[in-house]
Amino acid sequence: MTWAIHVTIAPTWFDPAETPGIITPYMFMYAMHDALVKPMPDNPRAPSLATRWSESPDGLTYEFELRQGVKFHNGDPFTAEDVQFSFERYKGAGAKLLKDKVKAVEVVNPHHIRFRLHEPWPDFLTFYATPATGAGWIVPKKYTEKIGTEEFKNQPIGLGPYRFVSHQPGVELVLEANTDYWRKPPQVKRLVMKSVPEATTRLAMLKRQEADVTYGLYGPLAEEVQRDPNLKLVGPVIATQWIVFTYEQYDPKSPWADQRVRLAANHAFNRQAANEAETLGYSVLTGNIIQRPFEYALPLEPYAYDPNKAKQLLKEAGYANGFDAGECAVDSVYTGVVEALVNDLSAVGIRAKVRPVERAAHQAALREKTYKNLAFQGSGAFGNAATRIEAFVHSKGQQSWIKDPEIDDWYAQQATERDRKKREVLLHKIQQKLYDEARFIPIWELAFLCASGPRAAVSGLGLIPLFAYSGPYEDVQLKS
Repeated sequence: MTWAIHVTIAPTWFDPAETPGIITPYMFMYAMHDALVKPMPDNPRAPSLATRWSESPDGLTYEFELRQGVKFHNGDPFTAEDVQFSFERYKGAGAKLLKDKVKAVEVVNPHHIRFRLHEPWPDFLTFYATPATGAGWIVPKKYTEKIGTEEFKNQPIGLGPYRFVSHQPGVELVLEANTDYWRKPPQVKRLVMKSVPEATTRLAMLKRQEADVTYGLYGPLAEEVQRDPNLKLVGPVIATQWIVFTYEQYDPKSPWADQRVRLAANHAFNRQAANEAETLGYSVLTGNIIQRPFEYALPLEPYAYDPNKAKQLLKEAGYANGFDAGECAVDSVYTGVVEALVNDLSAVGIRAKVRPVERAAHQAALREKTYKNLAFQGSGAFGNAATRIEAFVHSKGQQSWIKDPEIDDWYAQQATERDRKKREVLLHKIQQKLYDEARFIPIWELAFLCASGPRAAVSGLGLIPLFAYSGPYEDVQLKS
């Protein structure tokens, strides 16, 4: 079974330790790796490598009973030492917070692991036991120590339903079924994931049956899928996307430091027109960077499309003739929607240029904070409002361009607050402040338009709620 992938596959996504606060790596982790707990079709926190777990009454200790008889793809037995090792080497999204909060990870016996916290932390399981982070996904201690982290990316070994066969950079990843997978033997013997950044090529492959599942088909290509009786379009709403003003918003010399200018940019954008053109109206418009289904999300409507008001705000801010806004960097998959946004900004006098960047490089620049002017961000990672704020809003977040001591203080307060109502008040205050100060240009809750071809009996698309990609892979099927 073959997938036409909308991004160039990066080996860094084969190592759970480096997971950023986005969903992309889980496309590969659900195949090659496994977690103690993970979202599945029937349960957002399904027992996987952990068969059960418990929290102590004081909230300071979490115990996990581990599944017995499970082996890594190289034959090494899975034990609590691998869990301890995987946590210690984790350096992806939420790593600093996890390491600061967790006092010790204790191996009780080969099938029992204990996490001790410095203080109660209501979100421990949200950060550890959902794909808000990759910290709960397990790699083999002995093998990884032997070959080293860099070589692990080239020859990953995991516990998942498929084992690594080969990876040709920029071309394809080939996986074969792990017939001993604990949940059930996969039904498809071989998975081929091809890097096909060009959307028209992905659609052509689907039509020629060179691919069975294709990700990221927007605008006219999605309409073409709808017209073809042999193809099936799927559009689950799985992520939020937005534009951030980078650190320009804190530079007194930048127009973006003026709240009126940021508001003008929000009023200039015709989100509904972009929604109809790009995602056929499937996406959900929002004024927040946190999707509505998330716990503690504050439902916020987007600023109204009002170009006259945008021009008035720019005039009040001293930019009656507009200004040059430089580049807006974007994950190349979403160039279309950012072109629509930039056209709308230009119509009110905010002149910007679109700069498409391949996903892995775009994520690296966001993480390393090298962008200037405007940048596209988005996330389909699991979690709740707190995990999204930690990654993209808290001043120490892996992809945060926000520097607000008051928000940092509210975030710290909610992190240890065990009263759900009090937590909600604090998290809502953060979201409301971001909205009132227009710290982002929220675009939408994205409908990720994908398609499957005539050979796919079960594509896996939409089986796991809120998950962008096919999964679980052991459930996908081809027609006989």
